[in-house]
Amino acid sequence: MKFTILQFFLILVLFSYTSLAQEDYKSSTLAAKWELDSTSLSKEVEFKLSPYKPIYVLFANYTSDVNKSPTASNASEVSDLDIPYNAIEMKFQLSFKTKVMHNVLGKKLGGDVWFAYTQSSRWQVFNNSLSRPFRETNYQPEAFILFATPYRIGKFHSVFTGFGINHESNGRADPLSRSWNRVIFQFGWEVEQIQVILKPWIRLPVAEAKDDNPDVGDYMGRAELQLNYTINKHDFEVATRHSLRGGDRSHASLRIDYSYPLIKNLKLHAQFFTGFGESMIDYNHNQTVFGLGLSLY
Repeated sequence: MKFTILQFFLILVLFSYTSLAQEDYKSSTLAAKWELDSTSLSKEVEFKLSPYKPIYVLFANYTSDVNKSPTASNASEVSDLDIPYNAIEMKFQLSFKTKVMHNVLGKKLGGDVWFAYTQSSRWQVFNNSLSRPFRETNYQPEAFILFATPYRIGKFHSVFTGFGINHESNGRADPLSRSWNRVIFQFGWEVEQIQVILKPWIRLPVAEAKDDNPDVGDYMGRAELQLNYTINKHDFEVATRHSLRGGDRSHASLRIDYSYPLIKNLKLHAQFFTGFGESMIDYNHNQTVFGLGLSLY
């Protein structure tokens, strides 16, 4: 392999220490993270990249049930392959955001437009018999607008409300192509030390003949609730999704990320996932996954 694990990680470390580590992006408040606090409301657009979702490398990512024969409800997207994937692989994620417009509705109403991009890959780096292929890579560009909503009800502090367009796909050809487009609504609150983000969404319609995965909402959900909490440098992020349907269409997932600083921005990172939709190719596949590695945010 010309591109080794060590080379990949060194690139991430170098990038972190040169362009991102100059500031503490793990902000203590949602308002600071999205430049909605009193110290940053007047900031102009700088087109500066900053972390969006966690940036990590899980050197060992184990699944209880590796998906060797991906399927979909669309008959044309069902593969008859039985690929001998390993249950242990590497997973890594890159994710950045940048503000592209500031106060689009004026100073009184505000409204900041952001662009973000997230890419996550599952690499069968320990699978020598298959020549160490990338099993799945998901690409997720999105654009959204956020409005500051600074009201309080007791200990309940509202921070922002917003909405935007999200595309997610795995960039593969049939029969392994998976994708969806959504309008996602966002609501952010803080309750003492806990950050709460609720994201319900509506999937944009696709012509039946071109729909890779018509039932994706029944598995990867129609809403996500995320909780962030930091105590004594221990960072926890808990996210759960649900289909918001009953009976045979009721499916859910739970993801827990834990990180602890080792050297400056370099952190120990552990991730636990159980349920459906760990990736696009696994959108209707039920599994429990545990990974351990390092993160930069």
